[in-house]
Formats: sequence, C-alpha cells, structure tokens
Amino acid sequence: MILVGSLVFYGAWNYRFIPLLVASGVADYFIAQAIAATPNRRIKQLWVTLSLVVNLGLLGLFKYADFVLLSVADFLQLFGYQASLPVLSWVLPVGISFYTFQSLSYTIDVYRGDMAPRKGLVEFVAALSFFPQLVAGPILRARQILPQMHSIALPSWESAKHGFLLITVGLIKKTSADLMAIPAQRAFDAEGAVSTLELWTGVLAFAGQIYGDFSGYTDMAIGIALLLGFQIPLNFRVPYFALSPVDFWRRWHISLSSWLRDYLYVSLGGNRHGNRTRNIFITLLLGGLWHGAAWTFVAWGAFHGAIITATHCLSGLAISEALNRSKSVFIRLLKWGVTFYLVLIGWVFFRAADMSTAVSMLADMHFPVADVASAPAATTVFWMVAVSILLIHLMDLYVLRDAKKLENLPCLFWPLMVLGQALCLFIGEPSNEFIYFQF
Repeated sequence: MILVGSLVFYGAWNYRFIPLLVASGVADYFIAQAIAATPNRRIKQLWVTLSLVVNLGLLGLFKYADFVLLSVADFLQLFGYQASLPVLSWVLPVGISFYTFQSLSYTIDVYRGDMAPRKGLVEFVAALSFFPQLVAGPILRARQILPQMHSIALPSWESAKHGFLLITVGLIKKTSADLMAIPAQRAFDAEGAVSTLELWTGVLAFAGQIYGDFSGYTDMAIGIALLLGFQIPLNFRVPYFALSPVDFWRRWHISLSSWLRDYLYVSLGGNRHGNRTRNIFITLLLGGLWHGAAWTFVAWGAFHGAIITATHCLSGLAISEALNRSKSVFIRLLKWGVTFYLVLIGWVFFRAADMSTAVSMLADMHFPVADVASAPAATTVFWMVAVSILLIHLMDLYVLRDAKKLENLPCLFWPLMVLGQALCLFIGEPSNEFIYFQF
C-alpha cells in the first residue's frame, strides 16, 4: 500500500520517471544480495562499483551532463575553438539526488558489513520511495527505514499529536519563507541598481527563506511519517545559532552532512595519513556540486570547505583553545556573529544566478556605491526579516525542548493547531514550490 501510494504521489509530478526510481531500487536490491552472497572481496568491490556506476551514472546523466558539455565548450573557447557540443536539455527527475544517495547507502552498508541484506523487494522499493521524504529529504539510511518497513508499528496517539505539531510548524515556516522571498528576489533578481542595505536585507531574507522552506518541508515530512507510525530523524537543529562553521554543518541538513561524512569523507581517508584538510575540502566541494549543476554551487561548496578547513587549522592555536574554553557571553556572541556572517556570504553564491552576479553583489555589499540610496522602508524590512528568522529559531527550540507540555494540554493544543494551519493556508502562496525540489 505504501509502495503504490508513493509511486502514485511521485507520478503525479511526472509519471514517466517512475521506472527510473523503481529501476534504481531494484538494481541495488539485487546488487546487495550479490555482495552478501560472495566471500571474495574483489568480487564484492566489483558489485559495489556497479552500484556506484548505476546510481551516480543516472544522477550524472540527468543532472550534470549539460553542465559538463557547456563547461567544456566554454573552456575550449578560451583557446579560440568554437565547439558546438550537443545539449541534452533533459528534465531533472525531482528528488533524484535524494533517492540515489539513499539507495547507495544500502549497498555500501552491506559491502562494509554494517548491515545484512534485506529480504523483500517490495519492502526495499517502498522504503526507497517512501513519499513523505521522497522529493526533498531527509536522506534516510537503509538501516533507519528498512527495519521500520519490515515491521510497521501502529502509530501512537502521542506520536500523532507530535506529528500534527510538526506539520503545523512546517506550514508556518513555509509561509514565512514565501514572504521572505520578496525582499530576496528584490536583491538577487533586480535589473537596476540596489542599495547596500537592500542587498544585505535580501541576503538575510534568503537565509530565512531557504531555512524556513527546507526545514519546513522536512518538519512536515517527519510529521506525516509519525501519523503513519514511522520515525524519521531530524534534519535541522537551529543552524543559525551555530558558533562555528563546523557547528553549522552539524545543525544544517544533517542527513546530507552525515551522509557525506560517512560515505565520502571516510572513503577518501578521513583523518588518516595527514590528509584531513584535503578530504574535508573535497567533501564540501562535492557537497556543493550535489546541490546543482552550476559553478555557483561549486563555489558555495568550496567556500564552506575553505572556512571549515580554516577552522580546523586555527583550532590548534592557543588563542582558539582559550576562546573555546571561555564562558563569556561576549565571546559566544562574537563567535556567533562571525559564523553567521560567513554563512550569509555563502548564501550569496548559492542564490546568485551566476558567478559574475555573486561577485558583483559581494562587492556592493562591502563597498557601497554612493549614488544608490536606500528605500525609506529598507531598514524596517531588514529588522522584520531578522526578527522573523529569530522567531522561527525560537519556535524550533521550543519544539525540540518543550513540545510535550503543549501536547498534554488538549484544550489549548488543538485550537492552536487548527488556527495555525488555517492562517497559513489563508495567507500562503500555493504557487511557490519548495526550493529543494530542484535538487
């Protein structure tokens, strides 16, 4: 029932890509069986390599083929060659970046001996296509979802109440994100000159938009899963309260950052052989490329790789150790301010249409143009955006720490849920799709 429902859900977007999703699951199911069936390590390596080729090949073909071809053509043009390479212009299957990573985790775990292969093809494909998180995460590991799919638990009343709370919180976040999209578009998509204050407001608004949009989706996914009796791990832990770039990636898109750590960083060698800095940088660089086939995403990943490697390099200094041990509120605010500033700079690359736009925006943000005046309401909009981001994070903190108190007050809980969802549906923008659908 879950499998059929999930495929109908996915097919409502574009039914032509259902076979691609199913084929990925079927291939990895039988590859995992073959890995477990042979004692020969060399043959195991060949089977897991086939899994990598199938999954990353499909991802590369649909997501990166045109990017590579156009980049090669631009590179040849630097040397005077006018190359006319074919462009595929294929539609990107929604959620392909998520379900390929999810499927890969299964074959790699079986290869490493971290889990035994599961019996039951229907269960495996149902887990891979599980509709709440199929198109925008979180990225589930096979060992997280397959045991639940094998023995589906009846949803409890407590989990159902928490599920309704998360759905409501997710709707509030998505509604807030759509409102913050307006100043973000003003800064990033403006055709004319924009003041420095409006640029900073737009970047701050996009930081709020992408957090509210993405974490709102995952909150709703987790909530819907709870209504069905499934437990999906959290994907965010108030990331804009982070005190270092490393801390930020422990709080932001946790399912992706932990996947990259366990399956890419470790495979590159991790901390061994003195290559920690190189491996961190490569991991974050490829993490940026995972988000999209554009040089702006590569730059975003490279930027985060650079600031994280710099953080690790500085951590051994005496002054860094002293700052980390300090309990001073001022020091903590200073660390938060530097971290949040760096995250905002990264979002410029992430959101900009191209590299030239990103560089131009960063220049205007730090070296303002004298003849561009701020709109009278720009300061008000800036503080409204800042307060909105703060309130969303405080709401997240409450849900993480004290949600049970509200859930145990039915006379207050249910009216708030109904009111919150009604307001969101009334003032929301149903035409604004979730940002991470494009990945």
